[in-house]
Amino acid sequence: MAKSKSAYFCQNCGYESPKWMGQCPSCKQWNSFVEEVVEKASSKVPEWRSSTTGGSTKRANKAAIIHEIVYQDELRILTPDQEFNRVLGGGIVPGSLVLIGGEPGIGKSTLMLQLALSIPQVKTLYISGEESEQQIKMRAERLSQSSKANCYILTETSTQNIFKQIETVQPNVIVIDSNQTLHSSQIESAPGSVSQVRECTAELLRFAKETSTPVFIVGHITKDGSIAGPKVLEHMVDTVLQFEGDRH
Repeated sequence: MAKSKSAYFCQNCGYESPKWMGQCPSCKQWNSFVEEVVEKASSKVPEWRSSTTGGSTKRANKAAIIHEIVYQDELRILTPDQEFNRVLGGGIVPGSLVLIGGEPGIGKSTLMLQLALSIPQVKTLYISGEESEQQIKMRAERLSQSSKANCYILTETSTQNIFKQIETVQPNVIVIDSNQTLHSSQIESAPGSVSQVRECTAELLRFAKETSTPVFIVGHITKDGSIAGPKVLEHMVDTVLQFEGDRH
């Protein structure tokens, strides 16, 4: 195993520095740097590849002239909720990575579970790092949709174990609740840290794009109403849906 090294990350924007700095040169925030232990990049193997292909790498892509590229329109996955289909541009896009944000208790987890239960024509995998299987089952019973659902439940926070279960179940849609609870063995910092959130999201992004599997990620928000984690997180995903409740 490669030797570990320490780095300092801005908790606001994710800027990385080899030493502590009073002000972040990227977002100009003061006292936002926290030391985290990370491994050298040369030792990293994407976890979803290491668990499914023994760590083998994909063949390198080659440049292609645009008028020679052949593509087919992929069918979107439609849900019974027409409004949800509309905000996604006409349904769930295969290979998309969607970030769901909102205040605590606003209904993010319930909405995502309802989504997983409402599309029995496809196999869904609902992964929770915040609730037990029994709690999710009770919520599904309240929604009165669990009897005909083609939905699998997994309570896990390790990305390595998650990708092993994904290989076993072979789902068509994946829901992660939430990305702040995930942790990768490639990063030695605590779950929810900037480096963990960025690494886990990057692994999910690569998996979604290379397998054409849509992935929904539930994210928390901070006191000022922005999504918790590095700002780069919002740029890594394809779509950001943020739910807001009444303020008065």
